[in-house]
Amino acid sequence: MGLIMKRIFEVAPWNVVTHKLDKENKRLQESLTSLGNGYMGMRGNFEEDYSGDTLPGSYLAGVWYPDKTRVGWWKNGYPEYFGKVINAVNFIKMNFLINGSKLDLYTDKISDFTLDLDMKSAVLKRSFIVEKDGVKVKFNFERFLSVAQKELSVQKVSFENLSDDSVEIKVISSLDANVKNEDANYDEHFWEVLEITDDSIIAETKPNDFGTPRFTSGMQVGYVTGLKEIDHTVDKLETSKTFVANLESHEIGTIEKRVAVVTSRDYETVDDLRDAMEGISAKVKDVSYEELLSAHENVWDNRWNQSDIKIDGDTDAQQGMRFNLFGLFTTYSGEDSRLNIGPKGFTGEKYGGATYWDTEAFCIPVYLGVSQPEVSRNLLMYRYNQLKGAYINAERQGLKGALYPMVTFNGIECHNEWEITFEEIHRNGDIAFAIYNYTRYTGDKSFVLHEGSKMLTEMSRFWADRVHYSKRNEQYMIHGVTGPDEYENNVDNNWYTNFLARWTLKYTLQILGEVSKDQFEKLNVSKEEMDHWQDIVDKMYLPYDEDLGIFVQHDGFLDKDIEPVSSIPKDQLPINQHWSWDKILRSPYIKQGDVLQGIWDFIDDFSEREKKRNFDFYEPLTVHESSLSPAIHAVLAADLHYDQKAVALYERTARLDLDNYNNDTADGLHITSMTGGWLAMVQGFAGMRVHDDGTLSYKPFLPKKWNSYSFRQVFRGRVIEITVKENGSEFKLVSGDPLQIQVNDKPLMLK
Repeated sequence: MGLIMKRIFEVAPWNVVTHKLDKENKRLQESLTSLGNGYMGMRGNFEEDYSGDTLPGSYLAGVWYPDKTRVGWWKNGYPEYFGKVINAVNFIKMNFLINGSKLDLYTDKISDFTLDLDMKSAVLKRSFIVEKDGVKVKFNFERFLSVAQKELSVQKVSFENLSDDSVEIKVISSLDANVKNEDANYDEHFWEVLEITDDSIIAETKPNDFGTPRFTSGMQVGYVTGLKEIDHTVDKLETSKTFVANLESHEIGTIEKRVAVVTSRDYETVDDLRDAMEGISAKVKDVSYEELLSAHENVWDNRWNQSDIKIDGDTDAQQGMRFNLFGLFTTYSGEDSRLNIGPKGFTGEKYGGATYWDTEAFCIPVYLGVSQPEVSRNLLMYRYNQLKGAYINAERQGLKGALYPMVTFNGIECHNEWEITFEEIHRNGDIAFAIYNYTRYTGDKSFVLHEGSKMLTEMSRFWADRVHYSKRNEQYMIHGVTGPDEYENNVDNNWYTNFLARWTLKYTLQILGEVSKDQFEKLNVSKEEMDHWQDIVDKMYLPYDEDLGIFVQHDGFLDKDIEPVSSIPKDQLPINQHWSWDKILRSPYIKQGDVLQGIWDFIDDFSEREKKRNFDFYEPLTVHESSLSPAIHAVLAADLHYDQKAVALYERTARLDLDNYNNDTADGLHITSMTGGWLAMVQGFAGMRVHDDGTLSYKPFLPKKWNSYSFRQVFRGRVIEITVKENGSEFKLVSGDPLQIQVNDKPLMLK
């Protein structure tokens, strides 16, 4: 595949660890050591100031700002603003003075450096020895964002004097609102401080011109330390306390920093916010570090116990899988239906931290398998609750019904590339598919027969207005779209888009036949409307080539100069970093699965011949420069018994960020594509399928380089454990009622 790999951390089953401060790849180090607890998160930047290249970032879930859309040529229907996650008040900041000289790992002489992200307990550790002005001091840092108390950040720093003479260590610890986003227009700041004291800050996002809510955040800090407090300073944007320790030779000083972080998403007034952060601070004031850490670790133990995937014989693969699951769990835990899963999570500013169709297409299938159904239902409710915004998006294009946004925080489209925002409309089908997928997997029809039926009806109204009838061909068509393959813009009759539009209309008609009489009346669908939808289903044009036996990605695709990716010189990969956009658009190269995405979605509905012909044609043309791409190809390769190809694609998806395959992880992790490891393993290697009749089936195989693998899967009130070894597979019912499954097309009763 012509892959270029950059591996800067050691390979270990539970840890992302290095013993090198890699100044050239500092941002990459920061991305790969990010933390989060679903409520807030941060990159792995240092607590103290670092004068070299760095991208500090702390982010609060659901807190964002509408930045004015800036385009050279305004088109009717453009969103007024581009929504972006904003850098939060820096609550982890701690600087250190050694005999009055500031610690700076970019310029100071350091040794014995260790940076260690412990994925099992979600703790980031760092240690080093610094030699400065004739003295030597060893520092140890630990920090975690509690999952037992989601509004709590905990840090612990210790320092040991390794010199013969005494050393003065000053710690200047701050809450700092003087922050900005690297990508902000005109270096603007987004926070206005409302209140500041010697231990707290309450700040509000600055006013905007778009009527979107302003957010307020409150942070209160408390310390546990034997160090002496000697000063505190409060200015307009920052509050700091200074502590001092005079350490004799081999004496150790320690300071713990605990910050309560609350936002106006949960508390209406500033008084409520203040009461909340003071209450949390008081609650943890007398609790030991060990107790706080233990409560946090217990939650993580339960998570891993339910969802860990164990791989014996390949530590690279094991680390990659756990890193994927860790990234998902640190981003989204499912308790809050107001939240969703941003493509970068809490690990960077790119993509604005907003919601994309990644959630429905890639995340929901994984969360169905690793968590209780309520988590996935909350993701569907997120879309239902934003239906009003979807009406506005359709209306701005002069169309009926509801068009869900490509990028959003609140249901209103806030992305400003025309080819994506207004042409990549397949997301309406992906959201419909997620409703079907949830219903099929869980057996729970309560959503689809109520909220889901409303969503499906309004999305179908959009599709029925967006298609046009070609009198010449006597078929319905959809022109001017972009499919999942964003290296093809403004095309006609993208197969995937047409296929999903037709399927959505068909599925909606089916559900309308199942809803209650009251619900049907509320939906107000006329017989004429339903007849029209059926006509579209019957006459939708789906491009197909008889000679090749393939579904054609879109009209004109086969007129390109079809050459495989292997013909591209390796020094020109990835093409999105070496070629002009014009050259990419004219090429046959596919960013991510497009036709194959549709086949993956509905894998039971295609024959072995159809799957093979399409995979053999399209996969060699796919550059996988979307992080979402390798996983679905791994599943299809496994389904076709292309075992070696499936393993190669698994390795690419599971270690995409750890090995920086697309040379863009320095911006932040690819959180939504961290679903890829689970999908490739469970749907791919284990061949897990849930069929329309609710039957759960498997067709497992073991990659040659592995000794075994095992995983647990949540399914309809049960937890099932699957182990695949060289001599066969074992299936165990861990909890729940007996269940009959199929293994290699034969029934097996789990008791």
